[in-house]
Amino acid sequence: MSGGRWQLVLSCEHGGNRVPQGYEELFAGAGQVLDSHRGYDLGIAPFARRLAEHFQLPLDIADVTRLLVELNRSPGHPALFSAYSASLDPGQRQEVLDTYYFPHRDRVTARIDRLMADGHRICHISLHSFTPELNGELRNADIGLLYDPQRPLEKGFCQRWQRELEKNDDSFRVRRNYPYRGAADAFVTALRKRYPHDSYLGIELELNQKWPVAVGEEWQQLQHSLITSLERLWLAWR
Repeated sequence: MSGGRWQLVLSCEHGGNRVPQGYEELFAGAGQVLDSHRGYDLGIAPFARRLAEHFQLPLDIADVTRLLVELNRSPGHPALFSAYSASLDPGQRQEVLDTYYFPHRDRVTARIDRLMADGHRICHISLHSFTPELNGELRNADIGLLYDPQRPLEKGFCQRWQRELEKNDDSFRVRRNYPYRGAADAFVTALRKRYPHDSYLGIELELNQKWPVAVGEEWQQLQHSLITSLERLWLAWR
């Protein structure tokens, strides 16, 4: 490939369900919801840290509950604030954005800008997990690789990662642009507008929460397969 050397950037937008001081009243009696997939991406934070440690990379991880503000949605999106935080007035909403939303996004963007200034091209992996069942529908995948089909390098990266995963362990089902569309509104979608397609890849990795919730051998196996396959792919990609 032409251009600068590729560099991995890792971020995690839903790493925890923390309710910041001053917002506790919004979530009175909502403990079960906060502890569910609605409150955060179950299981993703430990894997994100393991992945970052393996590749010896910094990790930008947000631990504030998505029910206060949804870091993976753009300003103005109807789901930016949940039913729990919708009662905040415009000034309070702006304070939430300035304190928790923009700082996370700005850290990731600044990291990408510094690397690009040094001549690198970026493969940004945004780490997430998804509930096994939503609105009565079972999700029939263990791993989802999300990308914009109109960006050939993103598509090629995910196709190759899928092949590496299936070669490494075909017991897990890997699907592309599932359970969500890779071109839908997200942090990486916003960054695609900022950076050229041949210098920035925005990939969302989605893991089925049934594995970390079960805390069994399969979860360890899945994590190992993801890291091993990405390592093989990355050696060839760079």
